Amino acid sequence: MQSPFRAALPIVLTTAALVAFATNSVLCRLALGDGKIDACSFTAVRLGAGAITLFLLVAARKPRSNHTAGSWMGAFFLCLYAIPFSFAYLQLDTGTGALLLFGAVQLTMIGFGFGVGERPGALEWWGLIGAAGGVVYLVFPGVTAPHPVGASLMVLAGIGWGLYSIAGKSVGDPTLTTAANFRRAAIVAIPLSFTAIPWMTLSTFGVLLAAASGAIASGLGYAVWYAALKHLTATRAALVQLAVPALAAAGGVLFVGETVTLRLAIASGLILGSIALGTFGRSRAPAA
Repeated sequence: MQSPFRAALPIVLTTAALVAFATNSVLCRLALGDGKIDACSFTAVRLGAGAITLFLLVAARKPRSNHTAGSWMGAFFLCLYAIPFSFAYLQLDTGTGALLLFGAVQLTMIGFGFGVGERPGALEWWGLIGAAGGVVYLVFPGVTAPHPVGASLMVLAGIGWGLYSIAGKSVGDPTLTTAANFRRAAIVAIPLSFTAIPWMTLSTFGVLLAAASGAIASGLGYAVWYAALKHLTATRAALVQLAVPALAAAGGVLFVGETVTLRLAIASGLILGSIALGTFGRSRAPAA
């Protein structure tokens, strides 16, 4: 019989990862919204801090071997997410950015799930349709629609994160793999940031926010997410991540001083309700 701790572990891991993802959006918006740091420097500090934190964590565990962990493909997907993410938040508020990000993540991961033979049940289908409809409603042109360039960049970031999450389902040690991927991504992002020296903006607070995003919300958060992915199908992983926009929007109100528009509130309600429908639909479905 499975112990209560082991039964609850997937929920604990998934919840911790989702909170970390929402915190990333808040920290990024705090840093970039008031010009405390430029987007290139934020990305470089974030990935560098994440790489250092994970290196120390792995070193403390003294693994037998780590030379084969991670991949350059994983690092590419990580950069494909992290770089557009920072630039998108120059033009988007916290909740809207997170909603676009994880809407794109959802569609990427569900498309992969279809490709490998996952077939949602009836309630999951309605959940997916409702969630996608919420994202479409959010970006539909109108008075409160997000900036098109920022929205496009965040969708690109979502595709990158979706591909990174898919790659994470087949890894061995999640912490080891995340550490190796961050190290490779930092090798790419830090030199790249020097090309933006003419536009560089740095402040102590901005660097600290970027470091916190990298060390805690990204490095440790992604290691936890990779561990949680072991217990989730691609469809379920896509669905649960759509809880992040509501958490991020709340963080934006509490810590960034943003307001929640009616469009964002309606879209969030539609998406979160659809998540619940799809998730509980899977849990109540009879075993095949």
